[in-house]
Amino acid sequence: MTDVPENPEPRGARGDGEADRPASRYAVFHSALPDVRAARPTRMVFTADAGGRCEIFAWDADTGRTRQVTDRPDGTLHGAIDSDAYVWWFDEDADGVGRWWHQPFDGGPRKPGLTGLPPGTPRGLAVGEDATVAVALGDTTGDTALYLGTRGGRARLVTRLPGHLTLSGIGPGSRLLALGAAAGSAQAVTLVGSDGQRHGVLSGQSGNLWCRGFRPGTDDEEVLLVQEAGDQYRLATWRPGHGIAPHPWTAFDTEITAGWYPDGRSVLVRQDRHGRSSLYRARLDTRVLEPLPVPPGSLLDAAARSGDDVHYLWTSTTCPPRLHSTAGTPLPRVSAPLPRVPGEQRDVWTPGPEGAVHTLLTLPEGGGAPPPVVFLVHGGPADHDRDAYDGVVHSLVASGFAAARVNYRGSTGYGPRWRAASAAGVGLSQVQDLAAVRADLIARGLVSPTATGLWGTSWGGYLVLLALGTTPGLWQAGVAVKPVADCAAAYRTTTPALRALDERLFGGTPDEVPLRYARSSPLTHVGEVRAPVLLVAATRDAKCPPGQVQSYLDALDAAGARHEYLWLDTGHDGYRGSDHVAVLRRAMVFLDRELRGPGRTRTTPSTSPSTRRGASGPVRTAAPAGTGTTQQAQERTHHAEGHHQQRPARG
Repeated sequence: MTDVPENPEPRGARGDGEADRPASRYAVFHSALPDVRAARPTRMVFTADAGGRCEIFAWDADTGRTRQVTDRPDGTLHGAIDSDAYVWWFDEDADGVGRWWHQPFDGGPRKPGLTGLPPGTPRGLAVGEDATVAVALGDTTGDTALYLGTRGGRARLVTRLPGHLTLSGIGPGSRLLALGAAAGSAQAVTLVGSDGQRHGVLSGQSGNLWCRGFRPGTDDEEVLLVQEAGDQYRLATWRPGHGIAPHPWTAFDTEITAGWYPDGRSVLVRQDRHGRSSLYRARLDTRVLEPLPVPPGSLLDAAARSGDDVHYLWTSTTCPPRLHSTAGTPLPRVSAPLPRVPGEQRDVWTPGPEGAVHTLLTLPEGGGAPPPVVFLVHGGPADHDRDAYDGVVHSLVASGFAAARVNYRGSTGYGPRWRAASAAGVGLSQVQDLAAVRADLIARGLVSPTATGLWGTSWGGYLVLLALGTTPGLWQAGVAVKPVADCAAAYRTTTPALRALDERLFGGTPDEVPLRYARSSPLTHVGEVRAPVLLVAATRDAKCPPGQVQSYLDALDAAGARHEYLWLDTGHDGYRGSDHVAVLRRAMVFLDRELRGPGRTRTTPSTSPSTRRGASGPVRTAAPAGTGTTQQAQERTHHAEGHHQQRPARG
């Protein structure tokens, strides 16, 4: 049996109500390898760069041959391989709606994964050893439909479940299926029979709960779980008629993800702690937790193979992703060598009201005066920045900027208390931490006090706008890509999964707790914005909808605040490398001008609202002092995501 869940991570993410996909953005920029799946040790499917797009590749270790499987104009993200070595991929349109297809490992005509399926959004795929295929799709109402059938055969609707669930696995004999919802919900894990009957609903209300798939190599329908218990995370298992059995000897103080070894007797555990990763083998039969040797840095994916081998995707701030094997197995090269990554790396801990705030700081080489600094604000909020290669950090530091990646309150990798900490309120606690780190870096003489910028995507973009409005004297420039700009309006027009997340964050709906939404909304504070803003938005963004961004732009106009903007004809996600580069270039020019250029003064606002919707510019900026002219520039691009490869869609 081979389970091929769409999202392997247990970490919650504001991006889409699911777990995030930490390696997918690496594939765009650096030909890396997210979501690796292998039918056997000699065959593998991975996502890598193909002319600036994510595409699915198949690799055969016996022949050394790598074959590109997909070739779609906007790239392909979701891929898998089943136990019979059939390659799977999700063919989606610009709005993320589509169908699963498959073909033999060595090529041949593509065929539908199941026939008779309506198009939908991908919420998981699992293939049993008997070639039974389970597919979960999101429909237009936001609910989840679960289908079964034989590979390439007619689909049968098993059940419809309310809300956003993700298929986590298919059990032995294809009799039982596991689906995961929000980890802290009353239906964190649902076990459904092939006849549609529910065999168990596991609640995460007393502690977050994530499903990690069925035990392989046995007829026992045992499910692996990751369970939050107090201040720790641990493994647990569930079997029909027995309930949840925790394994307290596997306790960790920060977030973990886990997966079965092929023998079904051990579990591979990956821990994220303080921006770096560790690997462990948990031997369930002997209750031994064994650390595995990995170099310092971050592991973006890891999977146990037969013969005690583990394949993992490793990176650090100074090294792009590399695929490794603990047994020395030859593996495909997933990125070309880059020039030496410049910069001096430091870990900085800043005292805060609910604990010390950790920052990964990269300084340009050569010393001299404190450099201008750009805070790269991660999304989520349940995500974190890590010691991992980031092309934006590379670009900034090579250009003479410092790059500060702050794991503010709410970030993962620092334990349950830090993840839940938010004493100042939604968004405001995070802004408070950004301001505290800024003051600390300046006090240490590490960065310039007069040239500090912010850059974030989605939830990170939201924090950029909120910081510019609530702490306006601290920042000299801000870049917000596909942000939440009006919390109440975003709630009313976003996806059902994100509405549910907002209700958990704010403690209710905008009608129930309007003051909380207003207090944390960038639109409330737009009149206080003093720093120039570059705002990138998307006309078909379902997660951070365009209407609430338009309202914010209108308010910037009314306030006379200097800003630039770029409308993209796309949805929230983007996987084309050329588009990322286009946004990178635009942002780098903007930040260079505003943080280091001569005559950094307030100028006229950009064009009227009627000329902006669904288009780029023109962008009006100040001419050099004394010229008496106005410079104009216009730029168009499509499907740009932002700067950071690890940030989830709205997160």
